This record gives sequence, structure tokens and C-alpha cells, in this order.
Amino acid sequence: MCGICGLVGETEPESSQTVVRRMMGQMHHRGPDDEGLFADDSVALGMRRLSIIDLGGGHQPLFNEDGTVAVVFNGEIYNFQELRHTLEGRGHAFRTASDTEVIVHAYEEWGEDCVEYLEGMFAFALAETSKSTRRGNPRVLLARDRLGIKPLYYALVDGNLLFASEVRSLLASGQIEPRLSQPALRSYLLFGSVVEPMTLVEGVYSLPPGHRICISATSRHARIQPEPYWDFAESAKPGLDTKTPDRNSAAALLRSLLEETVDSHLIADVPVGVFLSSGIDSTALVALAAKMRASVHTVTMVFREHEFNEAELARRNAKRSVGAFDQPSIDGINSYFVSWAARQAGLKVALSGLGGDEMFGGYSTFRWTPEARWVAVLARSVPGGFRSLMASAAEKVSTYLDRKDAHRKMAALWRDPNFLPHPYFYTRLLFTPKQVWGLISSKGDDGPEPWQDWLAQTAKESQGLDDFTAVSCLESRSYMANTLLRDTDAMSMAHSLEVRVPFLDHPLVEFVARLPGSVKADNGLPKSLLVEAMGDLLPREVVSQRKRTFTLPWEYWLRGPLKAEVASEFDAFAPLLAEYLDLSRIRQVWKSFLEGRTSWSRVWSLFVLSKWTCGHLAG
Repeated sequence: MCGICGLVGETEPESSQTVVRRMMGQMHHRGPDDEGLFADDSVALGMRRLSIIDLGGGHQPLFNEDGTVAVVFNGEIYNFQELRHTLEGRGHAFRTASDTEVIVHAYEEWGEDCVEYLEGMFAFALAETSKSTRRGNPRVLLARDRLGIKPLYYALVDGNLLFASEVRSLLASGQIEPRLSQPALRSYLLFGSVVEPMTLVEGVYSLPPGHRICISATSRHARIQPEPYWDFAESAKPGLDTKTPDRNSAAALLRSLLEETVDSHLIADVPVGVFLSSGIDSTALVALAAKMRASVHTVTMVFREHEFNEAELARRNAKRSVGAFDQPSIDGINSYFVSWAARQAGLKVALSGLGGDEMFGGYSTFRWTPEARWVAVLARSVPGGFRSLMASAAEKVSTYLDRKDAHRKMAALWRDPNFLPHPYFYTRLLFTPKQVWGLISSKGDDGPEPWQDWLAQTAKESQGLDDFTAVSCLESRSYMANTLLRDTDAMSMAHSLEVRVPFLDHPLVEFVARLPGSVKADNGLPKSLLVEAMGDLLPREVVSQRKRTFTLPWEYWLRGPLKAEVASEFDAFAPLLAEYLDLSRIRQVWKSFLEGRTSWSRVWSLFVLSKWTCGHLAG
């Protein structure tokens, strides 16, 4: 696990080194063990290293035998031993035991298609150096893993490409003007996180999951066009000669694949632990890890009631965790605390059950989305006046029923069924479109915004999949990528901890995605296929309990120990945001929360937004 950064373009090596060193300095937390920098005629690569495999020999940037290819890499390649064996058989000579070295030799062998041979979580930048036989036109390859487990951001400045593992590292380069992106701001208000490929900084973009960039190092670039090399929906389509296994066979195959996956994710030269909650996913990982290893370190978080009442604890932890965000988010604080606990326990690596809900149907969205689809069909077929009437009725009903949030989102769907390209996205709203338009003072240009194009593409790709698999696809490319994985990376790396996610190993994802929904679902019971595959290792009480998540007492904290600090933030909301938001209405959200008329999550999202903006953008 590392932080990587670099600059590609015609600049003086001394100048490029200065820029890259500034970016590296912003990422010390991502790699406190080592650092490295390589500067050539038209490329500079930098990294900060958290040593996990080959502690002494994995220094980066790392080169091939003759120094014609250099790479900086963040992540883990779980099939590196198999790839190394294959590449050695084809004449490649290795000098280290690091998984990083596999990448440079794979590039020599397969070119930019090398990324398709890699299994793992990764973001890397690979450059042909001035020693290359293509000295007149050396190439640079940037790539990100299929599910987006590891982040990679980029920006074009005067025809040169800058890239880094974090947005704040790019800002530290001194080459990017810290301006707020209005479309990204609107997507944040809607969903509680910025929708890829945008970031909250204008001109800075996220390389989408399963994409790569291959460019000339010596050319000036007016535009960068990432190229997909993997797609969830395509991978979910079985081959013509593939026979669909029955339920029992699928469970047996899943069990075998899970055992292989967990075994590969335990490879490290440092202690490895598992995040343990009371849920099915993490319990399954602990059970499998215990079969593979003599002992397993587990990390969980328990808050005793008296700790909820300690105002200083709440204030201190809230301040630290907000400062760890690379981009603002409604989520992630839980990951911050459990990662801190793991690091305090002496761990450098932890396995997480993230991805289990998306692959095996653990979310309520698997039930709500089919319902919402029928509402959307009906809403599109009736006059606008009737839609408004139904939306108002749903809003009024929501104040009296337990499923307040569900009815509020259903009202948004009735009011404008065409605003979002798929009914699923309404189930993930933080503020409804009507509420967002009330909060913003600058509506932006007419026409679709970049985040809407991305959601539309995602919705289109999910077409043709059964209901269950379509929701898996939509969850993976939206909420999981934009919120869960992004926050997990930022919050774990704040403590120099590597988090691995076995349920998102792409061979496992592809196997599960290709199964029909009828095999994965069982009378609406969540994660029934996973339970059947792991039944002999899961305690009965874990299987039978309702889904629970590790939740901090935010409702209490915002009304109690954090009340004064939050009120102060709303009173002096980030001045820069006054250009884009109606601050009187922003403050009304805080008042509505105190009166019990809105949820803590909306207040927290605005608090984090203001704090992040003051800390990272000019104004």
C-alpha cells in the first residue's frame, strides 16, 4: 500500500521533481516507511511506501532489468506469484520478491494489456524511460483496478498530466487552482458524496474503476480520454457455452472460491487482522481466515453507554475524522475509528467485509428498486398534475410512518421520474432534487452534467441484467465506488493501514455476477447464497439476526456534545460556498434538525462540506 503521484510532460527535470516532492509530502500518512522519486526527460514519478510484502526489497519506483520501464504502484497483486512464474518462464529476470515488480515485466510481455492479467486492488503509473527503444515517443500507462478499490486522480495543466492517489496531493502540487466544481457540489448534495469521475475540485478527475490511460510522455495533451478494460455488466453475462449451476452446486463453487480468495488476501510479511462486526460478511471472513491460519487477529468497536456522554471524546474524534477526508462524504467515520483501533493493535493490514452486501443482496435497495421501477413507469404515464399530487401525498405520509426515508424518496420519484436515469438512484438520495434546488443559489448550465452522464451510462450498462444482478451492478458503480471504497481508503490510510476486501476480488465478483438472480436470492432472504455456502461455519445467531451496522451516536452527539461546534460552523459557513448556496436555507436545515424535522445525516453532510471547503479551497 502506498501513495503515488507524478507529472507527465515536457518540463525541466528539476522543476518536475519540485512539483512531485510537494505532492509526496502531502501523502506521508499513506506511506511512512519509505519514499522514492524518479525524474526523466518528460516524466517524474513519486511514491510513499507502506511496506507489506518484501519489506526490504520493494523500494519504488521499481524498474525492469535494463531500466527502460519504471513503475510506482499502490495496492496488492494477489496472483503475483503465479504471474512471476509465468514471466520467469518467458525469460524475465526478477530482482526482488515484491508484487510490484510483476507489473513492469508484465508490461514488457503484454504491453498496456498487462492490466488484464492482474488480480488485486491497484492503482499504478508506468513509464517508458529515456533508455527505452522508443526514446522518441515514450509511453505512460495509468491504470486502476476493476472495482475501484484503490483511488487515482488526475488533472491536465497546460498540456501536462498530473496524477496522485489523493485530491489534496494534487492541490499541494501548486499547479492546480483550487476552484470548486459546481456540478460536483450538486451531486454531493444529492447523494452525500461526489459522483465519479468528478471531484469537488474543478479540473481534477477520478480515473474510473476498470479504466486505464495510455499517452505519449512527450506530447502536449488538450484532453485525456480514459479507456475501459473491464465492465461489471459485461462480466456478468455468461458465455454461450456456460452451464448455469443449480443452487447447491453454486454454493459449493462459491465456498471453494471464497477459500482461495481469503487465502490469497492473507499473504503479507506483516501482521494481518480482520474487521469483525456481528454481521454475516465479516463473520464469514474470520471463519475462513481461521481455517487458513493458526491464529487470527480480529478488530471490533464497542461503545459503552457512558462513553456516549463524554463531550470531549466526541469533539476530539469528530475533528480528527473530518480532517481525514480526501473528499467530503456523509460516510466513513466508522472506518476511521476501526482503522485506528487496528493500527493501535499493531496491525498493518486488515480484511474487511465490504462488498458482501453488493454481491449477495444485503441492502434494502435489492427490494426497493423493483418497486421503484414500477412507480417510475406509472409516474411517466400520468399527467404532471397527478404526479405532483402523488408526490405531496407521499411526503405527508412519510411524516407518520416508520419508513419515512423510503416515502420521501418515493415522493421524489413521483415528482420527477426522469431526473435520474434509473429508479435505483432515487433510493440513494440524501437530499431530494427539490431540496437541492432550494439549497443552491446557482443552478448551472442547462443540459446534463458530467455526473448525470456517468449515472446514465451506468444505468444503460445494467439493462439486460436480471433485477438482482442489475442492483449489484448499480451499487458497485455508484454507492460502493463513490462512497464506501473512497472513504475506506482515505480513513484507513489516515492511520497507515492497508484494508483488503476479499469479496471484491474480481474472479469472485464475476462468478457471483454471472449467476442468475434466482440462484442468489431465496424468498427475499438477504445473502442466502452466502449463508448456504458458509452455513457450517456461521453461528446461528449471526444468520438469524436482522442486519445491523456499526453506527456512532451522531443523533445524540449533534444535539449534545457537538451542538455548539456544529452551530458555530453553520453560523460561519464556508464563505466560498456563499457564491453557490443559499446560506439562509443551509442554516434552516440545522434548525429543522433541532426541531426534529430532518435527519442528522443532512446536517452532518453540510458540516463536513463546510469544514472541507475551508481546509482545501480558496475563498
